[in-house]
Amino acid sequence: MIDTLAIVLGGGQGSRLFPLTATRSKPAVPIGGKYRLIDIPVSGCLHADMRRIFVLTQFNSASLNRHISGTYQLDQFSGGFVEILAAEQTPDNLHWFQGTADAVRQAARHFAQHDADYYLILAGDHICRMDYRALVDAHRESKADVTIAAQAVTPATATQMGIFRFERDGRIAAFEEKPNPERLQAIGRSIPEGSELAVHDDARPFTASMGIYVFSRQILLDLLEREAGHDFGRELIPRAIELHRVRPYLFDGYWADVGTIDAFYEANVTLGRPDAPFRYWDPLRPIYTHLRHLPGSRMLDCHVRDSIVSDGCVLHRCQVEQSVIGLRARLGSGTRVEHSVVLGADWYEDAPPADTPRLGIGRDVVLRRTIVDKNARIGDGVRLVNEAGVQHADGAGYCIRSGIIVVPKGAVLAPGTVV
Repeated sequence: MIDTLAIVLGGGQGSRLFPLTATRSKPAVPIGGKYRLIDIPVSGCLHADMRRIFVLTQFNSASLNRHISGTYQLDQFSGGFVEILAAEQTPDNLHWFQGTADAVRQAARHFAQHDADYYLILAGDHICRMDYRALVDAHRESKADVTIAAQAVTPATATQMGIFRFERDGRIAAFEEKPNPERLQAIGRSIPEGSELAVHDDARPFTASMGIYVFSRQILLDLLEREAGHDFGRELIPRAIELHRVRPYLFDGYWADVGTIDAFYEANVTLGRPDAPFRYWDPLRPIYTHLRHLPGSRMLDCHVRDSIVSDGCVLHRCQVEQSVIGLRARLGSGTRVEHSVVLGADWYEDAPPADTPRLGIGRDVVLRRTIVDKNARIGDGVRLVNEAGVQHADGAGYCIRSGIIVVPKGAVLAPGTVV
């Protein structure tokens, strides 16, 4: 779609995903065993034949730069590109990005130079297989100024999202960012009875913004210039509803915001189930990622159930259940990995440094509801099970968030450690 330019928002500091974002930006966080989060929106754009893609970021962008430059080398004759725009000081602005809208405002001087009738704005920490071509076509056919992808959600989820209220003819009547439970009870439901728009599922009575937008070119540029708001959800979208023709695009497929540790964990451990809601191996729309020349994984006398084991791994007499094992992971004999995410390693190691566990997971280790970041060294006999049910804690070589144990990148856990 040569008339559309895509803008992927890399997000802020990613504090809710800490420690996975301690040394990398959110879009660079590994997921699904061999991918990065940024691969999902970029692949969606490429499948929709949108080949001009800007990625906006400002925190820990080095690994994201390496991944983008080493992965997405588009045909030079097509004019396509995937380019990172990092926050930068200019004579007019000395500040970092202050929010989603401010990031796009500061980057406008770069993308406005390209011919485009429409701007597709995506988030870099969402998992979704939306057909972006259909979204832009719907925007064009409805003659909307702004189109917002929306999905039905439960009351519990609605408190964390921007919620629409509609007129019976399908027009957006109002938009409220993260209403509290009392306000939701007063609203009742997003779509009134008798509406021509859709029928609500009683379990999901509210319609929420997915943070995916299509703007007609001049509408976006004018809004960014006239309005001082820093955030799309809290400020620019409510203002756009007052001034312009804003239409919803209802989406009923799988969508997940993995901006928190528990959301990231759930999005991974469901991948190996027979009824996995999201599949990376769709033969018609694969998720693209960095090409690696790794051998197939070796599994020697192992029991693996409802799990994903990525390329280049060595598993020796271990058990893996409902887990994701990332690239180059090593699991020692007698180890049990249950409902966990092991992100793997960036290299192979012939021999460890003196008095240090080998790279990977040692022998007779037990991992349960645990995320192990890349290049961690977990010694023999370590048990990471959180039997006490602690919800939040920080320890030597680990932390606990939402009851999930997280071992940071490069951390070392001595043999016999119990958490």
